[in-house]
Amino acid sequence: MIDRKPLLVGLTGGIGSGKSTVAKVFQILNIPIYFADDRAKWLMAKDEGLKHKIKSEFGEAVYNEDGSLNRKHLAAEVFADDQKIKALNNLVHPAVREDFSIWASSQSAPYVLKEAALIFETGGDKDLDKVINVSSPLKVRVSRILMRDAHRDENQVNDIIDMQLPDEEKNSKSDFVIKNTDNKLLIPQVLQIHQKLLLEASV
Repeated sequence: MIDRKPLLVGLTGGIGSGKSTVAKVFQILNIPIYFADDRAKWLMAKDEGLKHKIKSEFGEAVYNEDGSLNRKHLAAEVFADDQKIKALNNLVHPAVREDFSIWASSQSAPYVLKEAALIFETGGDKDLDKVINVSSPLKVRVSRILMRDAHRDENQVNDIIDMQLPDEEKNSKSDFVIKNTDNKLLIPQVLQIHQKLLLEASV
């Protein structure tokens, strides 16, 4: 019997696009999902090698005395400076990439999903066989985020959107596009892509 490796599929979409909802549908279909943003936070808090690199780059104050991540300090010192964000990403993204590779190799499903807000922006698509983008109109995305995140205002939301590739560009780079709009049902779109990925994984 051939020991097949799962197909590696990225699931991305701009903030407020609804990719978390799409991920839940894939989970119902028993597809394993690696939530890259959550895992990045875990690695920053628990991976000693990564913690050492972050401390070397940004100083000991990035972590509290108990070893936990000092999020307040990180937000004040790093997230206010584009160059520092870039430096942090250059440490965290390779760690996530390696962690995902180890995780994926232990899965027995025909394909696995890597759910991440930034895939094309970090060059992560080069490590994947296929990419799905969840696309939604800009106005809809902004209103969704403002309803969901009470701590954000419209300017903050637009700043986050500006840091991500435009939807049109993501759509053109993706193998599959799920349109999350009022006149398009999500589940039939997911099922169609699911069938295509199962077929591709069996070849």
